[in-house]
Order: sequence, then C-alpha cells, then structure tokens
Amino acid sequence: MNKLIALVTACICLLSCTQDNQNVELAIATPIKIVPKILYGYDLNNYTVIEDTVQSGDTFNDLIASHLVQGQSAYEAAMTMDSIYELRKIQAGKPFKILKRKDVANTPAAFIYEPNREDFIILKLTDGMSAFKDAHPVTIKRKTATGVVNSTLSEAMEEEGLGMSAIWELSDIYKWTIDFFKLQQGDRFKMIYQERFINDTIYDGIEKIDVAIFETRGKPYYAFDYVTDSIKGVHDYYDDEGKTLRNFFLKAPVNYTRISSRYSGNRFHPVQKRWKAHLGTDYAAGYGTPIVSTANGVVTKSGYTRGNGNYVKVRHNATYETQYLHMTKRLVKVGQRVDQGQTIGTVGSTGLATGPHVCYRFWVNGKQVDPYGQKLPSADPLPKDQMGMYQDYIAPLKTEIDNLPYKEESVL
Repeated sequence: MNKLIALVTACICLLSCTQDNQNVELAIATPIKIVPKILYGYDLNNYTVIEDTVQSGDTFNDLIASHLVQGQSAYEAAMTMDSIYELRKIQAGKPFKILKRKDVANTPAAFIYEPNREDFIILKLTDGMSAFKDAHPVTIKRKTATGVVNSTLSEAMEEEGLGMSAIWELSDIYKWTIDFFKLQQGDRFKMIYQERFINDTIYDGIEKIDVAIFETRGKPYYAFDYVTDSIKGVHDYYDDEGKTLRNFFLKAPVNYTRISSRYSGNRFHPVQKRWKAHLGTDYAAGYGTPIVSTANGVVTKSGYTRGNGNYVKVRHNATYETQYLHMTKRLVKVGQRVDQGQTIGTVGSTGLATGPHVCYRFWVNGKQVDPYGQKLPSADPLPKDQMGMYQDYIAPLKTEIDNLPYKEESVL
C-alpha cells in the first residue's frame, strides 16, 4: 500500500515538473511586446528625450549649440528654424525637448519647441536639416452640467467639477443679461458644452457652450450659440425667441467681483469721514484686475485728480457717458476709440480710496444717475430673414436642454 502511494506521488510530481517546464519555456519563448509611444511624429521608445525650459536671457544658440550633429552649425540651425518660426518669439518659461537616438554616438535627431500646449515646431537634425510646424491632435468632447447657487456662481460651478474656463465662459455669455452681483440662493443653471483635449488626454479648456439656461429669481434665460455669418465665422448667443443677449452696455466694468458700495444720495465717506452723496457704484476687486469699457465709445478724459486718482471717462453717444476711478494704471489716451469689453485700465486704490476697487459712474444727458436704475438699449436683434432657420436650428437643442434635469431634480 505504501509503495502504491509513493508511486502515485512520484507520477504527480513528474507531471507537475513537466507542466512547470512547459510554462517556463512558454514564458521564455513569448517576446515582450513594446507598445509604440508616438508623439511629435516620433516613436519615443527609440530616443533619449532631454526635456528643458527656456530660461530668461537664453538665445537660440544656447539651446541648440551642444545638440548638433557633427558638421552642423548653430547658424545653419538658426536660419532653418527662423524660416518656419521667428526666433524672437521664443519665450522664457516655454518647454523644449531634444531627441537623441539610442545608438553608440547618441546622435541628436530633433529639437522641439512648444509655444503652447497644442502647437510645436520641430527642427530635424538628421538626414539633412529641416524645420516644420505641426500640432497635437485635438479631441472635442460634448458634456452636460447643472448646478445650484448657494453663495456665488463660481463656487456653484466648482462644486460640479467645472474649472475657471467654464466659469468665465458662462459668465461671459450672460454678462449683459444677468446681474451676477444680485444672484439669490437657489438660482440655478444647466448647460451643454464642448471641452478640448490634446492627444485625447490633456484638458485644454472649454471649446464653446452650445446651449445654456440660467434661472434667476424664477425666470429662465436661454442662450443658444448661433452662427450668423458662416463665411466670416460670426456667431453670438440668442434666447429662445431670437433676441440677442447683448445689451448696449455691460452690467459691470469688471468681471464677476462684488459690489462694495452702491449709488447713494447719502453715504458715509470712509476717507473724508463725513456723510455725502455717492454718485457711483463701487466694485471691489484685487489690484491689477482689468477694468473694461462697458460700451463702445471715445475716451474724453484720461488723467489724475486728488479725489479720483487715475481715472478714465468715455463718451458712448450723445446720451451716455461712463467714468472709471481709482485705477492703478490707465491704458488708454484721450481721443482713442474703445470697444465694449476692451481693457482701459487696472483696479487700484489711487485717490480717495481705502482699498482696491473701481468706482463706476454713469451719465445720461449730462446728469449722473444710477446705472442699475436705467432701462438701457439692447444691441441689434437677429435679422428677420434668419429667424426661421434659427428656430429650426435651436429646436433639438431646446428639447435636449429642457430634458436635462437640474441638480436637485431626480430623474423618474
């Protein structure tokens, strides 16, 4: 009996060893598959990649001189590169790479400069020197988002995982229509938008918002992106009735900060320590925040006074004028034409001011008034001959956005 057990055990061991040997042979015989790593048109598995950053004061010669093939000159490299991309445009802080072959000589193969995340310029150093410009593939992904305002719009959007790019885009669309300084708890939004990804993985911001609804004080404001001139690429946002979201004036001269003091007939002045009229609206913002003209016009004043500090005044037409006070810097001159949204200065605290803000003043027919108390003109509406096409275009988008539930709603 013991002999029989020993015989069976020996057979099992033999079979096990045979199987193990087969597995070892199989493992040895199976080659390791190397997945190509294609970037910039090269399989980076075949190259040593040297990554660096342009430093302040660097010349192109500093970047390339020690990475040339024998017989090549830095002058030849500079002339070849400059024929495709002006060398004076190379900026400190931008990345560049050197690709070297994995051969005995570690031969330089290419110099790659990236002026931004999408574009790159390649200087080929082998098989004759040459240069060309190319770009990484960009993928557009369509997404949806909804949110509810509990404190500020930016916080509501950040809670939904939306970055600054989306926040700026949405606030930019509604900057003529919605007063973001008067949002209430429970105001809400939803939108269908497109995001850009470089090489399908690197997030590159918002491409555009196709359609959005912003509901404030119970009233929904639709916004549809519509191309009015396909040849010139002109597009704008209109509501569900084809009315433009633009107004003759922006709601504020700074993008999405807070009102620190409103227009008032009697306010205690924080510097002069006395009660007096405050014929402007103060917007608190950080030093250096861009101040923009709220409408097209011509600069009539750009100067400094003890009370105003650095200030700019703009005449928009025979009826309306605006003024912007306490700037750190003035960026326009008297007589200069400015466009709506153009930066005319930066936020500061010059003149009679206790902290960084812009005092925004508004005139109608020569009289200072509260801009929030005025019924201001709208921009040009959608042309009537495009209204039918517009309604056909927005119909499926409206259905899609209407069927997208708000955050607090549950899908049945």
